[in-house]
Amino acid sequence: MKKIRTYNNIADKGLNQFPTQTYQASSDQQTPDAILLRSHKLHNETLPKSVLAVARAGAGVNNIPVNDYTQQGIVVFNTPGANANAVKELVMASLLLSARGITQSMNYVKSLIDITDDNERHQKVEAGKKQFGGFELQDKTLGVVGLGAIGAKVANMALSLGMKVIGYDPKLSVEAAWQLSSQVTKADNLNSLLARSDYVTLHVPAVESTIGFINQESLTSVKEGATLINLARGELVNETDVIHALDTGKLNAYVADFPTANLIKHDKAILFPHLGASTAEAEENCAVMAANQLIDFLENGNIKNSVNFPTINMERTQGDRITFANDNVPKVLGEVLNLLADLNINVIDLVNKSRDDIAYTILDIDQTVTPELIDKIAQVEHVFHVRAV
Repeated sequence: MKKIRTYNNIADKGLNQFPTQTYQASSDQQTPDAILLRSHKLHNETLPKSVLAVARAGAGVNNIPVNDYTQQGIVVFNTPGANANAVKELVMASLLLSARGITQSMNYVKSLIDITDDNERHQKVEAGKKQFGGFELQDKTLGVVGLGAIGAKVANMALSLGMKVIGYDPKLSVEAAWQLSSQVTKADNLNSLLARSDYVTLHVPAVESTIGFINQESLTSVKEGATLINLARGELVNETDVIHALDTGKLNAYVADFPTANLIKHDKAILFPHLGASTAEAEENCAVMAANQLIDFLENGNIKNSVNFPTINMERTQGDRITFANDNVPKVLGEVLNLLADLNINVIDLVNKSRDDIAYTILDIDQTVTPELIDKIAQVEHVFHVRAV
């Protein structure tokens, strides 16, 4: 029986992916094989030694100490793209909110609550609406920073609204590129995109190279009166510099779902809770994807959408399966294969992939995997995790 410890409220549709005959998934598992969570922070927790994998039902993994887990051989999964449509639609709402002064006009209407005379209220509504004329999105330029699963959907959505789209992503994958319309113009650098965009939307993770990358220096390149939309991570922007840009008119508006005390005070900031992936559909999609990735890893050793291990897959046909992780240095795989040969064990099939400092191998052999064999492979220099699957 495989055990999954859950944190947060995981959608039932995701939990139902685990066959009850072979899995137990609940928040009270003491020796889990894997952990499934959303936003719960694991940085200050010590995981049981039984844990082989952690899956986040969402895109970001800021709440998971990925580097520490990598050294322990724990595979960390996320679910890129599962919430992409929900975020895309919230970006569309953000564009409309900022372009048409919708929130300001709603607040103005609510300020008339004490007027009981219909004619007087009508006159004030008609007189006041002039200040909320706003702008149309058609023919305006949207700059999309980050063209992954979400950014690509946002770019294509903007094109359907009649906008021009510029994209910038120095780490654009081939898979993501296939999702993009050919009408998206590529920017060579961030400053070029900022200078040409009426609206800018951010869709990158909060990593060392992106934390605070929207700051005084980059904002000098922003087109006068542009709108900045940040539904990715609050840490991407230097808040003080953004507020200064709002004060000076460099930015017309800042739309974000990361409200802070200083931003809440600003009348040019349009703020709401972190709602991007909060739709029922997005939560279900993320939970289902995370659960299925854990099942495939636990049962077959396959890895998809890991943030710290290579993507790898091998169909199961015959024989017993072993997987092992090692430092990505020469000769380790050869030493393991020599070990098997010395024990007269035939390798039926194998796949070996690497990612940065990590190498990972799946191999099927023609004999039963014993604890003694696992121990022998674990003793090979640079191998830091091995298991029978």
